[in-house]
Amino acid sequence: MTPIMFNLLLRSLWETILMTGASGLISLVFGLPLGLALVLTNKGGIAENLWINGILGAIVNGFRAVPFIILLVALIPLTRLIVGTALGTWAAIVPLAIAATPYYARIAEVSLREVDRGLIDAVRAMGGNRWTIVREVLVPEALPGIVAGFTVTLVTLIGASAMAGAIGAGGLGDLAIRYGYQRFETAIMVAVVAVLIVLVCGMQWLGDRLVHRLDHK
Repeated sequence: MTPIMFNLLLRSLWETILMTGASGLISLVFGLPLGLALVLTNKGGIAENLWINGILGAIVNGFRAVPFIILLVALIPLTRLIVGTALGTWAAIVPLAIAATPYYARIAEVSLREVDRGLIDAVRAMGGNRWTIVREVLVPEALPGIVAGFTVTLVTLIGASAMAGAIGAGGLGDLAIRYGYQRFETAIMVAVVAVLIVLVCGMQWLGDRLVHRLDHK
């Protein structure tokens, strides 16, 4: 591999990390509250409201049902409105974040549902309000599952960011398509695949270590 190709590989790696990190952070900021809302407003929840729950569930399921490549194209007008362009790394963050948020919300919802109902009832019996239950019981007890789910979301975003390279989003996917596929540079394709494997394994390892520490506190 030439020095120029190596520099391109490093730049593409940084773009992939940027896309994954930024969209992952957005999915955490919006996905976790959305998962909480789904749990709290569900039947038997501490803020039961089946109408709101049904609407939120339909929105989440609707976005999750659309394949990412279709969502990527469908959101081009919104991406242009927010970022000013439909091409490049920053433009890819918009559809990545929108796709990841409902995905992570469902994962967080599953973890939050597994919290022992007896703990919630005990806090309510002691006069705890909804915010106290969320802050002191739901989130702390579900934290290992929340972190594990976020790790899975980040790994999924790495694959999605590579797919976004098909329409000029930059990153490792774009490098693999432009040089590895279109120009038949086998060395580039192999290098991209190897870097993606290392990136995914490293992220999963860090997430698993953090979950292990949270489980043994």
